[in-house]
Amino acid sequence: MHAPLNRDAVREAMPALIDLLKQEEEPSVRCVLGHFVFVYIHPYMDGNGRMGRFLMNLMLASGGYPWTVIPVERRDEYMKALEQASVHNNIVPFAELLGNLVKKNIEGKPEAKV
Repeated sequence: MHAPLNRDAVREAMPALIDLLKQEEEPSVRCVLGHFVFVYIHPYMDGNGRMGRFLMNLMLASGGYPWTVIPVERRDEYMKALEQASVHNNIVPFAELLGNLVKKNIEGKPEAKV
């Protein structure tokens, strides 16, 4: 249901995203916000999800967190969580999903990577 920004809005939104990320000191918050806001802006015709997950991992790594993969088996949950955040202004399911995946990696129990 989320409609990406038009290209004129993208030109303004991307620098705002960078400013937001520069101001946020907590890597786990940067991870969630950076991934979500990037995908919400949707600056490319294709590859926004892949780029969002890559950026998420860069932000995790910058805070000493492990590289985290969102398993294919959880794609529906991932997409629903993004939809909750972008359409219903509820980022909690998305933050919990990412947090739980990172926590499993820290505990040495990563989910299957397919």
